[in-house]
Amino acid sequence: MQRIKITHSTRYRYPEKVQFLEHKLHLRPREGHDIRIETSGLRITPDYRISWQRDVYGNSVAIITFDGVHQNLELVSTVVVEHYEGPVASPALAAQARQFPFTYDPMEQIDLVPYQTAVFGADRAHVEGWIRDIWQPGSVTDTMDFLDALNQRIASEITYIVRDEPGVQSPARTMSRGKGSCRDVATLFIEACRSCGLASRFVSGYLVSSAAVEDLATTHAWAEVYLPGTGWRGFDSTGGQLVGGDHIAVAVHRHPEAIPPVSGSFIGPAEPKPLMEVQVQVQRL
Repeated sequence: MQRIKITHSTRYRYPEKVQFLEHKLHLRPREGHDIRIETSGLRITPDYRISWQRDVYGNSVAIITFDGVHQNLELVSTVVVEHYEGPVASPALAAQARQFPFTYDPMEQIDLVPYQTAVFGADRAHVEGWIRDIWQPGSVTDTMDFLDALNQRIASEITYIVRDEPGVQSPARTMSRGKGSCRDVATLFIEACRSCGLASRFVSGYLVSSAAVEDLATTHAWAEVYLPGTGWRGFDSTGGQLVGGDHIAVAVHRHPEAIPPVSGSFIGPAEPKPLMEVQVQVQRL
C-alpha cells in the first residue's frame, strides 16, 4: 500500500467582474478495492454552495453555484489516497476471452453497447484500415497480445504533446498529425477497440510518476477495456503501458469529452478571454 497526496489548483482571472454559472468538478478519485480516500477537501473562492452527486457511471461530481459578480475564481482540491494496486501484471482472462475475437456474455452485452459504439463514426474506416497491420478480420490471435500491440503502436507512432485546447482530436486527425495529448491517444485506442467489437471507455485521473513519458503532466487520461474474467483493465497509450499503481482514476465515461476536471460557464464579455492557471502536484507520502 502507498499513500499519495494530490493537490489540484485551478485559477481564473477575468478582465472584469462576471457572473459565474454552475460549475462541475471531477476531482475526487474513484474509490474501490484498490483506492481508498483517507482525507479530502475543497477550497473555493468566492463564496459558494456545493452539492455532491453520483452520475450514471458512479463518478463523484461536485456541483458548485455562486451568487453575485466576481473577477477571480480559485478551486483547490487536496486529497490523500491509499493505493493498494500491486505490481503491473498481465490480467488473467476468462477462458472464452483469451483468444480474440470473442463474444461477450449476453447478460453483459446489453450494458456494454454504449462502450462499443464509435464516438467518431466518420473515422471508422480510417481506424479499421490503420489496425490491419496488427489484426486482420477473420484471423484469431491472443487477446492480450493484440491489445499490447495496439497500445505499443500508438505510443511509438504518436508523439506526446501538451495541448491546452479543450476537447479531443478525432482519431483521423491524431493519426495524420502524428502527435496528440494523452486525451487524444486514449481516444484513438478506444475507437480502435470499438471498431473491432471490444467495449472500451475513457478515464481521466492522475499519474504519480512521469518516468515513462518525459515531461508528462500529472493530470492524465487513458483507456479501459472490458475483459471477461478480469473486468475493466487500463491501457495507457501515452507510454504504451498497462495501468497500475502509478495511475489514479477520477472519472470514467463512454465519451472522451464528458469529464474534464473543471467545467462551467459565466455571464460576461467573451473577449478578452480569462487567464487560466492550473497546477497539479502528485506525491507519495
